[in-house]
Amino acid sequence: MPTPPKPFTVLKNEKKSHRTKAELKQREKEEKALATGTALRERTEVKNNPIAHKEFLRINKLLKGIEKNDAIYEPVINRYCMLQAECFDFEEKRESFYRDIQELMADKDKLIESEEMSLSAYYKLKNSMQMQIINLDKRVQAKRKMLLDIEKENIMTIAAALRSIPKKVDDSKNPLLEALRSKKGNDTG
Repeated sequence: MPTPPKPFTVLKNEKKSHRTKAELKQREKEEKALATGTALRERTEVKNNPIAHKEFLRINKLLKGIEKNDAIYEPVINRYCMLQAECFDFEEKRESFYRDIQELMADKDKLIESEEMSLSAYYKLKNSMQMQIINLDKRVQAKRKMLLDIEKENIMTIAAALRSIPKKVDDSKNPLLEALRSKKGNDTG
């Protein structure tokens, strides 16, 4: 798979390119046509969630740095931030269950000796907590897969947009215009 062409800003900053000024100008024009010109906005639900809000600010800063914080990416970026927050929430719940199991295991002998809990009740409770951890783990993995899919698609979308810009200026000549020019040159001579 060939490497995608470099964006205009990269070519401009490198100050070394085999492309002509016309090609660079066309590339810049075509890249600008791929954007709405409207800045990325944070949705209310993202703004109200501290973790999602922090992630949005981080991503928006990164996208500004590469001049891609365009409203065209707004829905997917907001969704991504909410998924990050949900993933964090599930991870916290899983850790809480893990700490509770550790406490339960440490207090096992005390609970059974003081007859607060029977041995079978202890194992049922422990099993139930372990099942909760497994269920939370499955949900975290599903969220992580969604995040990865969005990350891949978002990168591929930007790359695909850049690939859609032609590398070379269309130098094809209009045969009618060429015939008129040659006729005009012959008439004056």
